[in-house]
Amino acid sequence: MVIRSALLNVMMAAARKAARSLLRDYGEVENLQVSRKGPADFVSSADLKAEKTLRAELKKARPGFGFLLEEGGEVAGDDKSQRWIIDPIDGTTNFLHGIPNFCISIALERDGELVAGVVYQPLGDEMFHAEKGAGAFLNERRLRVSARRKLEDTLIATGIPFHGRPGHEVFLKELAAVMPTVAGIRRFGSAALDLAYVAAGRCDGYWEAGIKPWDIAAGVVLVRESGGYVTDYDGGSRMLDTGEIVAANDHLHQSLLRLLKTARA
Repeated sequence: MVIRSALLNVMMAAARKAARSLLRDYGEVENLQVSRKGPADFVSSADLKAEKTLRAELKKARPGFGFLLEEGGEVAGDDKSQRWIIDPIDGTTNFLHGIPNFCISIALERDGELVAGVVYQPLGDEMFHAEKGAGAFLNERRLRVSARRKLEDTLIATGIPFHGRPGHEVFLKELAAVMPTVAGIRRFGSAALDLAYVAAGRCDGYWEAGIKPWDIAAGVVLVRESGGYVTDYDGGSRMLDTGEIVAANDHLHQSLLRLLKTARA
């Protein structure tokens, strides 16, 4: 039996409640009201409903905390030291195309440090959760990053820049550097789940640039608490600011980082 803090229980309950409407909408994906926010960047009524539920549930439990929301932007709270970082559907494009690889992502940032994270994949009822110093879990099972030491044995996840966004040429250089060195590369379409899969050892590493804070905040906590390393491309911890992220175990992280630096040189 996993003993969870009151904080994590609040986050998990909020994710489960928001997931109810997502599952209903996913079953009627053709009927969703969809608008365009920008090139290949969709927002749906499902996104907005889920975010509203998450915000209401978390505010009820912790009234003073602020928010950083994918749809709603930054909302200051009375407690300036703590804020929720939320993506109501990470993998929106998958969701809208009926592809079952999407999740809800909730992180808590305290005094500028990520201290708790929940990534919930509702279709499989997979609740990835972690809190600083308490380990990472998938439902009741403790998570550890993979133990592979050689890049040629690894499966690496990544993200490809959307149409209309910069970075395509650089990404192709990165891909050309990494692809011949590893066993395989996967593009699942959800950064939060990519990081959760690294934490669970399903993937051995993950890299991406041009990523938003709400896509990765919860996943960063998961990887760290499962024994992995997460940095920006410079090997620092400014992932939320730079939008660059590299995650792997301690044997592979530096090797993956070197490949990416070579590609960008």
